[in-house]
Amino acid sequence: MKVLLIAPNVDGTDVGEAYVAFKWAEALADKVDLTLLSFERPGRRALAEQLPGVRVVTWPEPAIVRRHERLNAMLKPAWPMFARKVTGWLKAALSKGERFDLTHQLMPLAARYASPLRRFDLPYLIGPLGGTLDMPEAFKTDAGPAPLFTRLRALDALRFRWDPSLRASYAKAACILGVAPYVKDLLGPIRLKRFEPMLELGIDAASELPRPARKAGHLRLLHVGRAVRTKGLRDAVRALAHLKDLPEVTLTSAGGGAEIARCKALAEQLGVADRVSFLGQQPRARIEDLYRAHDLFLFPSFREPTGGVLYEAMRNALPIVTAARGGPDFIVDDTCGFRIPVTTPDQFAKDIATQIRHCAGAPELMDRLGRQARAKVAAEGLWPVKAARLVSLYQEILHQSSERPYTKG
Repeated sequence: MKVLLIAPNVDGTDVGEAYVAFKWAEALADKVDLTLLSFERPGRRALAEQLPGVRVVTWPEPAIVRRHERLNAMLKPAWPMFARKVTGWLKAALSKGERFDLTHQLMPLAARYASPLRRFDLPYLIGPLGGTLDMPEAFKTDAGPAPLFTRLRALDALRFRWDPSLRASYAKAACILGVAPYVKDLLGPIRLKRFEPMLELGIDAASELPRPARKAGHLRLLHVGRAVRTKGLRDAVRALAHLKDLPEVTLTSAGGGAEIARCKALAEQLGVADRVSFLGQQPRARIEDLYRAHDLFLFPSFREPTGGVLYEAMRNALPIVTAARGGPDFIVDDTCGFRIPVTTPDQFAKDIATQIRHCAGAPELMDRLGRQARAKVAAEGLWPVKAARLVSLYQEILHQSSERPYTKG
């Protein structure tokens, strides 16, 4: 099967979307005849060297990306340039007689970018798509004003309804992949041919190391993530304040950001500062040690499109307490954790505390949920497993597509 994969940034030496795209390409290379189109950053290891089994076509990454990393992460200002490069290359390839069975726009993760693939008479997929979750109404005052580039998310719903290029991109696609079922709801104004939930993240292996023994009444909680309001660290601290009769329940925070100072002050105010450890940003190896040293992963992120840290925790046999919203609501089920309804800040913290209390008194339950978390992520999250599922989807799409010659759109 000949597949054309496009993503503006693919790099196994990077982080974020670029690294995830690399892992997808690496996993797919063993299963299909893969051609990859991408930008490439000067000074980095050549993408063709990183993916020796893939036909790689790259263009130099525009300087605006390198000068404004955060802006690029949120708005992708170089996307129009990349789309033009893809369009020109694919037109030329087809005019020379080259053929692809299907094409796939893997990234960007955000759903606000019209696809150049819509211009061609080739079956194509887009995704996994994520993002675009709004702030729960009850949390808006508690969270305070959002940065301008974050508030631009509010335009997405209007564009899904009225932007002809974006609507055509999704309506013409053979399949839209979403990181969780909520994405289909967000794209509701557009009539899709097919939608499949598929988390964009994966893991390389599930840890088989034994875990420390759990004791009733003792619970070491771990929160990992960038310290912004939506990641729920403030809610975790508030929950701990409802558990003052359980002094052996403690919380460790690993992650840096503006929210840390506020959470430290809140812990002091609520009288739980001696039970919360704020470690700040930690190296990758240290994070893995923390997963193995704790009993329960507490991640009440209430505007989380995906949740890669959930997979990391589950890989290390940690049961989960998270929010019943967005990506976490899709990743976590009753076999491996607990999902807390997102209501109001006060009630959310109380409900988190109630679940922690239940967990603290049930070490056998925690052991079982941890084992099932590791089994779940191994069954669905290993990169070879994810690639096999995607290739199976490719085959279904090709089987369902009517036979016709490929022509330029």
